[in-house]
Amino acid sequence: MPMLTEEEWQIVHPIGYIAQIKQYREETGCSLSEAHRAGLGNLTLKAYEEITGYRETNPNAILHHRLSLFGPPCHACGKPLRTPMARYCAECNAQRIDTPAPPGGS
Repeated sequence: MPMLTEEEWQIVHPIGYIAQIKQYREETGCSLSEAHRAGLGNLTLKAYEEITGYRETNPNAILHHRLSLFGPPCHACGKPLRTPMARYCAECNAQRIDTPAPPGGS
């Protein structure tokens, strides 16, 4: 499932979807699964598909596919570190190696 940059996240932004679900459940007293069946979140899913070309059916899955939630790729296996502050790779156990900033850069 493709990850989203911050710019893409602002377009898809599932928080509007979460607010919709909460409001719908308060108004109707329905369960979470009933709210999903009501079609809430379709705008989030449509925007995600337009940006990535990937058709997702669960708006909740999109919540976890934001690049800024993860660290850089592991130098050994290439998988993203689980958090920006991770000190080792959960996939292969390699210690994080930070690359120094270029001279004059930040």
